[in-house]
Amino acid sequence: MKLTFIGNGNMAKSLIKGLVKDFEIEVYGRNTQSLNQLAKDIPSITTSVLENMLDITNKNIILCVKPNSLDDLQNKLTGCANNLYSVLAGVKLETLKEKISAKYYIRTMPNLGATYLKSMTTVTGDLELKDNALKIFNNIGSTLWVKTQKELDIATAVAGSGPAFLALIAESLADGGVNAGLTRADANILVQGLFSGFVPLLENETPANIKDKVMSPGGTTAAGYAILEQNGVRTAMIQTIQKAYEKAVELGKK
Repeated sequence: MKLTFIGNGNMAKSLIKGLVKDFEIEVYGRNTQSLNQLAKDIPSITTSVLENMLDITNKNIILCVKPNSLDDLQNKLTGCANNLYSVLAGVKLETLKEKISAKYYIRTMPNLGATYLKSMTTVTGDLELKDNALKIFNNIGSTLWVKTQKELDIATAVAGSGPAFLALIAESLADGGVNAGLTRADANILVQGLFSGFVPLLENETPANIKDKVMSPGGTTAAGYAILEQNGVRTAMIQTIQKAYEKAVELGKK
């Protein structure tokens, strides 16, 4: 299958790196310099500057532009695409159908893990395209099909934005180690190992069970955990997801 990327930002680059082994890929973008660099980094793809009146007839489009670029983009496309896969945060299927002509539509939200084939990607849209969409995005990690666009917007906050939130936690853990006396290099190694080992724990245990197994009465974990609760870390994370979800909804209204 040939995939046509429109847009070549960070998310597009991550997806392309994950998909290039299994699909023929062409990329259209606005910036000649960044397109040339992308072609240099991934020689097996083809790149072209997006000009007026690009014929998308029968193409399988992966749309990776900024949401506020959609109005301008619609004036540069002609024809009817075969399938349209959109990674535009918050942009509803109804809006996509108004702006770009295609037979079938999918909204999807991968995350930065796609670069290493470890994306957690949420997908929704036309049921006729469900199997194809999951097949494509399973190539870059795990997928979850949800029934509603509201669920996808919530998932965007959890898994789409999640790497940034976890990066803050990882950085803070390393900072704590340095503050207590570790070298920065050793603190970073410990945090990397911690996150790597945490994945199989999450796959086999609930977060509550993990916490209870680590936390012994009157121990070091209990002492540290009390500080997290005192500073409202749990509440802050809940509010973070809510605010990110609300932003996705807001973007969809513009």
